[in-house]
Amino acid sequence: MKRILIAGEQIISTPEHRIVLEAKGCQLLLMKDLQSALSLILEDPPDMLIMEKSFGEEKTPLALLTAVKGCLQKTNIPVILVIDERQILSGLDWQQYAVDDFVVRPFTPELLQARIRLAEARMIRVFDNNPLSRLPGNTSILQAIQKAIDAKESFAVCYIDIDNFKPYNDRYGFSQGDDVILMVARIAVNVVDELAREGSFVGHVGGDDFVFIVREEKVKPVCERILANFEVVRNMFIPAEDLKAGCYVEKDRQGRETVFGLLSLSIAVVITGAHHFSHYGEVSTIASEVKHFVKKKEGSNYMIDRRSQV
Repeated sequence: MKRILIAGEQIISTPEHRIVLEAKGCQLLLMKDLQSALSLILEDPPDMLIMEKSFGEEKTPLALLTAVKGCLQKTNIPVILVIDERQILSGLDWQQYAVDDFVVRPFTPELLQARIRLAEARMIRVFDNNPLSRLPGNTSILQAIQKAIDAKESFAVCYIDIDNFKPYNDRYGFSQGDDVILMVARIAVNVVDELAREGSFVGHVGGDDFVFIVREEKVKPVCERILANFEVVRNMFIPAEDLKAGCYVEKDRQGRETVFGLLSLSIAVVITGAHHFSHYGEVSTIASEVKHFVKKKEGSNYMIDRRSQV
């Protein structure tokens, strides 16, 4: 059950409010004084806070909000602020009131339940996004793959990997490595948006790994355009002497000096309609197998797995 701290006397104003919320799986923890609410935040943090704007302000303004945002046990506690219409009209400093949503009194229990769901969904999206590229992260990627599996149409789930990225990072530094990651993210988003926007998805697994999903009939032109665009801009990130040599020497994972090729992309493609998939993990397994083969090729390449076609 979701444990929701209710800080204020006039939030759960009728029995119907409590009945509706508890029927939806919420455990309501009602607190009428600041000290009790602070103790709960510090000792046994709830999953969400719903508080009146005036709660505890006479003693210590913003004390409860400060405690929630500083909670190390749960860094993503959504906060809903309960306010009156006059407080909206007078204006609020939303930089000061760092909340995730607000609800204006009077409100029905159904409206409050809807705002609770909205705050939860918004928090999941925010914490799922990759902090560098701002693209959807692993939770969204797995959901998108499962959606592609369950669809009646056939989709292509495509895994992008930047070849020789670790030695590049070691040679030129993490800041320049981040620039390369952002470059690949922009290329993937722009190409998918231009050629296959409908029903598509682009996500960032982390590091130099990305996933994009397009309809099967769009996968070849999308992969070819991504690789072509990468080749156009790649040289902007490689010094002239390394471009001339066509490689660079760096230490491998065992500390031995090794000759590495320049940056390139490998795209492993799994077609959902070619297999009887039931779980996203099955797609990831086949993609790993395909990636193993495509990365053996020189330069930038893509490979579509067409084994076991239906």
